[in-house]
Amino acid sequence: MGSPEALGKIIFPTSCSVQAQGKFETGVALLHSFEYDRASRRFEEVSTVDPGCAMGYWGSAMSLYHQLWNPPSAADLVVGWQLIQKAESAAEHNPREHAWIEALAAFYKPGSASVAQRTTRYSESMQKLHAAFPSDDEAAVFYALSVLADAPPDDTELLYARKAVKILNQVLEKRPDHPGVAHYLIHACDSPELAQQGLAAAKRYARIAPSSPHALHMPSHIFTRLGLWNDDIASNLAAIEAAQKGSAGAGYRLHPMDFLEYAYLQTGQDDKARAVEADAVSGGANGYEHGLEKYYFYVQAQFPALLALETRDWKAAQALQPNSDASPGHRVITFWAQAIGAGHLRDGSAAKVAADKLDEDLAAYSKSHPDIPAPPVDVRKNEAHAWLAFAQDDQASAFALLHAAIEYQDRVGKGEVDLPAREMLADMLLELNRPAEALEQHRLSLKTDPNRFNGLFGAGRAAELLGQRDVASTYYKQLLANCEQAHEPRRTELLHAGGFVAQLTSAAAPR
Repeated sequence: MGSPEALGKIIFPTSCSVQAQGKFETGVALLHSFEYDRASRRFEEVSTVDPGCAMGYWGSAMSLYHQLWNPPSAADLVVGWQLIQKAESAAEHNPREHAWIEALAAFYKPGSASVAQRTTRYSESMQKLHAAFPSDDEAAVFYALSVLADAPPDDTELLYARKAVKILNQVLEKRPDHPGVAHYLIHACDSPELAQQGLAAAKRYARIAPSSPHALHMPSHIFTRLGLWNDDIASNLAAIEAAQKGSAGAGYRLHPMDFLEYAYLQTGQDDKARAVEADAVSGGANGYEHGLEKYYFYVQAQFPALLALETRDWKAAQALQPNSDASPGHRVITFWAQAIGAGHLRDGSAAKVAADKLDEDLAAYSKSHPDIPAPPVDVRKNEAHAWLAFAQDDQASAFALLHAAIEYQDRVGKGEVDLPAREMLADMLLELNRPAEALEQHRLSLKTDPNRFNGLFGAGRAAELLGQRDVASTYYKQLLANCEQAHEPRRTELLHAGGFVAQLTSAAAPR
């Protein structure tokens, strides 16, 4: 049976009643689009109309397990285990369904195991389920998701992502309309190295599940990676509109707003970016989905920091202050932005205060989250201390810190709406009047993060300082083309690029 909503087609037979089956498959479709609260309500309906349906309780437990973000709380683990016990004792299940329940039981089983250890246990159980039922497409799709969730931070070869892509592509041949296949391919390919492989899925997913705000947003992960700003903007505007019209919580509106602000900034539409930022930070702390309540504090830190840094308003970045109720993990964003702003202003004292506070909060976050594995390189920490070193005229230390961050980002990619560490290195080189080196760093940065506003302008400016007028013009023309809808007054960078191109064109014109 297919989902009655426009959520894609799910085929997941169970031994439950006919009335329960349709609701169950809708719940699974919602799971595949990470619409966890809505999925939970559907599975509750399954258990109401058919209390003996074991898979209804499995679905409710699955709704608490957000595999790629926000791991279940201790309270969620207790509730999840209770639901697993209900599923195990329910009358309606067969050996295949029992295997599904036991796989999830591996995650929720009580004990002292960390979330990371539980995630590995679940993925191993899903691997066995997939092997035991090779014709079960849902087993393959959920197994692929578990592989992505189990990827360690140091998987710089993207082995887990590549494995998931292989599994999903096998299902794709049979099930091109499956929402999970398209969704998880996007996540698996969400890196500079694999992004092009995810473009087809990105273009397909929104058409498969248009009733899901998250499905409308997800293509923008790939569009952002590839610098396709108009597609990025359209994707997130559609997601925001759907979230506002539907019953989705605040997180499903604010997450695409994060990407929308970034895309507007890359296209010089600063007025729209400022409007997005103002709208986001003015929202209250209520209305978030289960498990996303603290996303409010991310919004309060991220949106102003992104606006200040992308518009190169270093004084504004240095002046940012964290929300008084924010956790250490969210305060880090603000102190990182402060350090970058102070570093550009060569204010060593302010940069040191910001970097020290960042260190304190990173230590506090690590202490309060001992089961979350740390990445091999903490990029924000390295960047903050690099700008501190730069402000103190310790160029060797600044470059070494950024090179470590660059090497890590080259392997796994940066966050979609983060600043590239290599672009920061190019900024330092330009400030030190080393345009040849700056141009090379911008050129490399634009390979992994194409069409970034500051990358294109920086490359053009470096080429201009080197007297490479045609090279400069190429970068400036691309920047101007990206920013055709830029607002007046335009950024000084756009005025400079426009003036340079016009002068070059005039000089080349026959007299």
